[in-house]
Amino acid sequence: MKYAIIAPAAAGTSADPAWISGFAKHVEACGFESLVAIEHAVVMSQYSSVYPYASSGKMELPDDCDIPDPLELLAFLAGQTTTLGLATGVLVLPNHHPVVLAKRLATLDRLSNGRLRVGIGMGWMKEEIEACGAPFEARGRRADEQLEVLAKLWAETGETGVDHKGEFFSFQSAMCYPKPVRAGGVPIHVGGHTKAAARRAGRYGAGLQPLGVAGDQLAALVALMHEEATRADRDPAELELSLGHMVARIDPDRAGRLAEQGADRILLAPTPTADLDQAMDELSACAQRLGLS
Repeated sequence: MKYAIIAPAAAGTSADPAWISGFAKHVEACGFESLVAIEHAVVMSQYSSVYPYASSGKMELPDDCDIPDPLELLAFLAGQTTTLGLATGVLVLPNHHPVVLAKRLATLDRLSNGRLRVGIGMGWMKEEIEACGAPFEARGRRADEQLEVLAKLWAETGETGVDHKGEFFSFQSAMCYPKPVRAGGVPIHVGGHTKAAARRAGRYGAGLQPLGVAGDQLAALVALMHEEATRADRDPAELELSLGHMVARIDPDRAGRLAEQGADRILLAPTPTADLDQAMDELSACAQRLGLS
């Protein structure tokens, strides 16, 4: 089992260089697999969109909470660590142009010696996505094409480069270097709770990060991901499943139950606190319970 720690954005400290570097170094020292950074390019103080993972329909973070750009944050932390995996959870894909994103992700992956994993999502805040210039209702079709563009630009294309002509993006003879460390490109895990997310993971992703689902609904999404992978001539056994839990509550029994549901990785949310010593103590206790180094 792989255990990842979500950077505690709610603590309001993830843009504090001393705090977050100390936190990341301790995550690495405790033996956790990776650190995960969230994204919101902007948060509207007033929005009509419904946050799907809380009964209130509103996200838990304050509107004025520090949410640094995840790729800039991970690049900073790459220089503070040596073995710690660096992940997004999730990058709001509609906010990004895939040609520029391909270069940014490949660069970060190369400079961190292949430590990058990218969790992507379609986004739920219409106002944010439209402020970034993308059509909200078309974000699913656009995302499929974005993932195709990333794969093309990361592949070895020879001296002539690669062409793409799609509904949203078009280019000819494009050469994008450096390439990611792994031949298949940066691993992309699709986040979400819908059938569309499961199908997208099967067609394009390295795994699925379902949010807010369990039991039969989770099993159905995983089965759909595997079916879609088979239809795309991909090996379903190579796809990972990442499930969530709390740092303070996870133990071997709970981890075992998640493993029975197919989890390869558990994303752990720490208790929000601005007290770095308290945050590190919670991580240390968690690592001890789980038998990490």
